[in-house]
Order: sequence, then C-alpha cells, then structure tokens
Amino acid sequence: MSESFAGTLADLLPLIGILAVSGLVAGFAAGLLGVGGGIVTVPVLEYSLRFAGVPEEYRMHVAVATSLAAIIPTAISSARAHHSRGALDRDLARRWAVPMIAGAFAGSLLASHAPLAVLAGVFGAVAWMIAAKMLLPFDHLRVASQVPRGLGGGMLATFIGGVSAMMGIGGGTLAVPTLNICGYPIHRAVGTAAFFGLLISVPGTIGYLLARPPTGLPWLTVGFVSIAGLAVIAPGSMLTATLGARASHALSRRRLSQAFGVFLLLVGTRMLFRAFG
Repeated sequence: MSESFAGTLADLLPLIGILAVSGLVAGFAAGLLGVGGGIVTVPVLEYSLRFAGVPEEYRMHVAVATSLAAIIPTAISSARAHHSRGALDRDLARRWAVPMIAGAFAGSLLASHAPLAVLAGVFGAVAWMIAAKMLLPFDHLRVASQVPRGLGGGMLATFIGGVSAMMGIGGGTLAVPTLNICGYPIHRAVGTAAFFGLLISVPGTIGYLLARPPTGLPWLTVGFVSIAGLAVIAPGSMLTATLGARASHALSRRRLSQAFGVFLLLVGTRMLFRAFG
C-alpha cells in the first residue's frame, strides 16, 4: 500500500465512521418511527461531504440522491418485516403505486436542476412540520375517516412521492402522519409507508443517476449518487431497519417521537438557515 494512499485512507476513516453510524441510526428510525431514514442521513451526508471534495452548491444534491439510493435496501427490509406482521395495506399500495412512482421520478428530475436554497428550504420546512407533529399532542387528530380515493388520492400520492424524492427521504415521513389523520392505526400506517419507501426510492434514484451535474464531482459519483457513500450507509441501514420494525410493535412511541421531534427541529432550523441565511 503506497504512503499517499494510506494517508488518504486515514483521512477518510472519520468520514466513513460517521456515515456508517448514520446508516445504523437511519435504518432503525425508518423501521421504528416510519419517518424514513433519509431524515437522518441527508443532514449528516450534507455536512460530511465537505470532507470528500464535493462543491458546496452541490452537497445537498449529492446528499439527497445518495440518501434516496440507500433507502432501497432499507425499504425492502422494513416492508418485509411489517408485511410479516400483517401491517401492510396492499390495496392502498396498489392504488397509490403509479402516481407515487411518477411523482418520485418527476421530483428527482426537478431537484437535479434546483439550486441549493430550494432543496435546503424544502427539507427544512418539512422537517419543521414533522417535528411539530411529533412534539405536539396530535396523536388522536383525525380529519377524515378514510384515505381519499380517485383523483384526490392520486394527487396526494403524487405529492408525497415528489416531495419525498426532493428531500431524499422515504415515504414514511409524509405518509405516516397523512394516513394517521385519515383514520389508519399507527402500526398499519407505518407498515404501509415502509412499502411506499420502495415506490419512491427506486424511481427517484433512477432520476438522480440520470442527472448530468454541470461540474465535476468526486470519483465514484454517478449523476448525483455517491456510490462510495451508498456502500457505507446501506448495509447498516438494511440491518437495523428490521430491528426497528420489530421494536415498533413492542415499545411506547410517545417519548421516542418527542426526542426525534427535537432532533428534527434542530435539523430543520439549520437547513432553513442554509436556504435563507
């Protein structure tokens, strides 16, 4: 091993460690809270990519794209675990599949050409909204007795897919509270949203892989997807997603939701400062 390569590897070890831990936390959060592991990995990636030579104006793009790609194995593990417990609504998944896939693909194409301020602003605003849902006593809030059908349901699925792809998150972050306020039991909402993560992450990742950044990005970056970052994050998130899904059926969620809500409030604030500061 050459001295220069050894030095480069030693410099990258802290970054690799941070990404590996974020993958473990993201997978567990995805399975446990149904919020989508990307809500953890995107801010960690966005901060860490400065050490990998990614230009500042494209760190958010690479973080979002890589996070979405990492959700694919996480969503598979989480959805299988929830399905084995009968918590996946296959009828709703069939009805929402096409509009959600279309929304995710369109969202990734739009995000590929959006400036940093737009991506950071969208992420920060949605993080604040989800933090409010987790911190405030809205657990029993209901606005409808069932999920909208027909055109209304299709538009809702498209919106969830598009915004999730722009944020680099699984569908759970938006889908769980949406299903919950439409009368879904929380465990069924989490289980169904885990499958939505697959419907969003696959077409969204394809859109980011097809992107052509106007400037050179580090080695092993295809489009906006960092293959190196993906290789570090994905294994851990896939492992802990199953553990999180099991824990979600056994633990009281209120205090966990409050703690995660504080985390999202801090992350959202930082992203909004990036967008408007």
